[in-house]
Amino acid sequence: MPYYESVFIVRQDVPATQVEALATQFADIIRKDGGTVAKTEQWGLRTLAYRIKKNRKGHYVLFNIDAPPAAIDEMERNMRLHEDVLRFLTVRVEELESGPSAMMRRDERGDGERGHDRGDRPHRAPRRNAAPIEEGAST
Repeated sequence: MPYYESVFIVRQDVPATQVEALATQFADIIRKDGGTVAKTEQWGLRTLAYRIKKNRKGHYVLFNIDAPPAAIDEMERNMRLHEDVLRFLTVRVEELESGPSAMMRRDERGDGERGHDRGDRPHRAPRRNAAPIEEGAST
């Protein structure tokens, strides 16, 4: 069976217990149609890049799935119909990650690396009010 990764976002005003219940409900759909959910990660409440249906935040959940395409179609159909699910994305992958996802590893890393783009060099924003250099002018 093919492997999939699926991430869905639930509205911010839904309690965490209900988010877990939704994840269980979607996982049961996969199991009922002959697949397995290898891993479920709850990434918690995160800020969205832009508003979605008047929401600025959302609860993120990741599934690693080993299932036939029909099971994925049924799960996505149920996500589309559920009013608490803001967005979802399912992609086919060659193999499933065995350890924590990149989002979970980023949280473990901490804030020590923020502000640096490469190595030890601090990130600097471009100057906004710099005077243009005229041609032929010496500095």
